[in-house]
Amino acid sequence: MPDFDTDKEEAQLAAARLREEEDVARIVSDKYGLAYTDLSLVPIDTEALRLIPEETARKAEAAAFEKAGAHLSLAVKNPNNSALAPLLTDLKDRDFIVKQFLVSKKSIEKAFSRYADLTFVTAAKTGVFDIRAEALKQTAAKAVSLGALKSELDAAFEEKTLDRVSHLIEILLGAALSMKASDIHLEPEESGVRLRLRLDGLLTDAFSFDLTTYHLLLSRIKLLSGVKLNVTNRAQDGRFSIQAGEHEVEIRSSFIPDPYGESVVLRVLDPSATRLSIDTLGINTKLLERLKKEIRRTNGMLLTTGPTGSGKTTALYAFLKEIHTPDIKIITIEDPIEYRLPGMVQTQADEKNYTFAKGLRSIVRQDPDVIMVGEIRDGETANIAIEAALTGHFVFSTLHTNNAAGTFPRLVDLGADPKSFGSAITVAMAQRLVRQLDPDRKKKRATTNKEKKMIERLFKDIADKALVPKDIETVWEPVPEGEATGYKSRTGIHEAIFMDDELAQLLRDNPPENEIAKSVVRQDYLTMAQEGVAKALAGETSLNEIAKAVDLPYD
Repeated sequence: MPDFDTDKEEAQLAAARLREEEDVARIVSDKYGLAYTDLSLVPIDTEALRLIPEETARKAEAAAFEKAGAHLSLAVKNPNNSALAPLLTDLKDRDFIVKQFLVSKKSIEKAFSRYADLTFVTAAKTGVFDIRAEALKQTAAKAVSLGALKSELDAAFEEKTLDRVSHLIEILLGAALSMKASDIHLEPEESGVRLRLRLDGLLTDAFSFDLTTYHLLLSRIKLLSGVKLNVTNRAQDGRFSIQAGEHEVEIRSSFIPDPYGESVVLRVLDPSATRLSIDTLGINTKLLERLKKEIRRTNGMLLTTGPTGSGKTTALYAFLKEIHTPDIKIITIEDPIEYRLPGMVQTQADEKNYTFAKGLRSIVRQDPDVIMVGEIRDGETANIAIEAALTGHFVFSTLHTNNAAGTFPRLVDLGADPKSFGSAITVAMAQRLVRQLDPDRKKKRATTNKEKKMIERLFKDIADKALVPKDIETVWEPVPEGEATGYKSRTGIHEAIFMDDELAQLLRDNPPENEIAKSVVRQDYLTMAQEGVAKALAGETSLNEIAKAVDLPYD
């Protein structure tokens, strides 16, 4: 009689029990009118799996195992589980089209075991990209330059794991934080996708990759951003957070239609920007002292002007922080709220129910001392802001104009009454951001005759000789090497016009911009061009950098 093989018999019995378990699951699926699947025969997509937090999945005895666009396949162990209905509602609210599959206990346990594979990044909740502190630290430490970023991405594209897409996003975000990039641009083209980073205000090519991977990245980013996955023919805006250690970094996302997919820009809103004080904006001493007095008025208006990306909002936040005390109430209306400021009431405008104009009317009824309006975009908002400035509030806001003198014609174009400017508007300020020279990568050189003539012409009308550079014989310039451009970080150049009786009288007749600029020369503050050239002579930046931001009076 042959020996009894215990191990073999137990294996056969176990296989029989598993077949029976699958048979029972198949029969039960017919009872509930659900499709049946065996996850031991089906690959589990970790991108789908991460859509449901593990704790939620285990409570509902359900797990997502496949995702194709907005279509989601959901493995369900018990259709009567009370936690399943809320999960299905949540997925529907997130615009997923869910198909349920009844599975066995063995299948659902296999799905749950795959949560251990999500080692790089986990989506803790909608709109939050939770990067483990150690993982972020490691990624940021590696991707410290464009060359290092390319090496990291090359290695990640060679990975065959199902978690590759999340690893790619982790690398992109870690590199952006490490290199202090303000934006990540993903631009699909006919032959592939171009990745660019905005470093110190300049877009820089960083990598290129295939469209197939891009569409996977796009779906993941749209999901995180809370926008509709199946909308590709119109612009959408969203946002999510990187839970980086103990603090969150906000990422603002923008999607616009493109012939080869959708063009995506991720703006990195570094919370360190809110730590800037008015003293670190780069404003020259004389102007800074005057601004500190003006922003403490009980009523009036300060307008900052400049193109998109010139630091206007950051400057307003610094002003608000400067004047904030427990005994004054500050309310803002923004679109969007870029950074959270402790101790202030910040409200979010929208296009329908809470526009800048409607919100501003409501804010005035809240009895604030100080109001910040993110941007004056139309005549209604302009007139309400002016009215608020005339009735015991100090108002901060922004406009899109080229210089401080252009503030007043722009307001008239929007429908504001120029006769009210003298009483309402206290300060019109303009600014630009320019790159600062890296202290370790700069050198002096002699100024050319052409540059000397330009500098002398620029400063000839300044009465306050303390503002005129004493040495114009040398100027500084960058020393680039490899990836290093010779620049590091950015600073502002500024100009401001202060309201006085003579200017108020002039503005009543709606004069042109150049006439306003000539009139306020007597106030004897530096223009953006003058402040910029002074910084170039002092070694803070270069003449070339200033010439990119403002017009210099060369022959």
